[in-house]
Amino acid sequence: MRVLLADDHPLFLEGLRNVLAGRGVNVVGTANDGIQALEQTRALRPDVVLMDIRMPRCNGLDATRLIKAEMPDVKIVILTMSEEDEDLFEAIKSGASGYLPKSLTPEEFMELVIGVLEGEPAIPRRLAARIINEFAQPEARPREQPGAGLATSSDSRTLTRRQIEVLQMVAQGFTYKEIAAALNITERTVEYHMGEILNRLHLQNRAQVIAYATRAGLIDQGGPFGPA
Repeated sequence: MRVLLADDHPLFLEGLRNVLAGRGVNVVGTANDGIQALEQTRALRPDVVLMDIRMPRCNGLDATRLIKAEMPDVKIVILTMSEEDEDLFEAIKSGASGYLPKSLTPEEFMELVIGVLEGEPAIPRRLAARIINEFAQPEARPREQPGAGLATSSDSRTLTRRQIEVLQMVAQGFTYKEIAAALNITERTVEYHMGEILNRLHLQNRAQVIAYATRAGLIDQGGPFGPA
């Protein structure tokens, strides 16, 4: 397992490196803020990024969104002293594969991190129930009409610039192959972005995406970012 560490506290960073190295994990690099984490992830292509949530210049949540938008296969686990619900839920919405308090024992920590590569979420049991309750709530409410009320919904603010570009092109009838060619990304990446769009906007299919984009005023001459 190739791991990148991102944390702005040198002492914690060194301690974590020693814990991982002592258990045979290959620490390929370190970063001191979210911008460095993005740059190092591009250069080193780790399997997992262990990301502090509070860092200068670019925090861990923003860095997670940027990395997942560009490199969706990289797993990201948020490390934090916070167990606040807002931070926990935002980490998962941002694409993180886990959320680990720094108070865990080395044994608990390693067990959860290793599970990430096997497709398991790295979330302590005491936090898992809070996530289930939060993300089950939308299903418990009566479903709105496709796109209804979403034009001003705060959900739309969670989309990255790239996801908005994909959303615009899908709504205009472009195929995934055409979108991939236009944006110079792979079809698999387009599919990933579409999955994120559906999840973040609580939509179910392409028809609802088109309805949302129409209500939000995103179907025009290339949208808010100019020609795609």
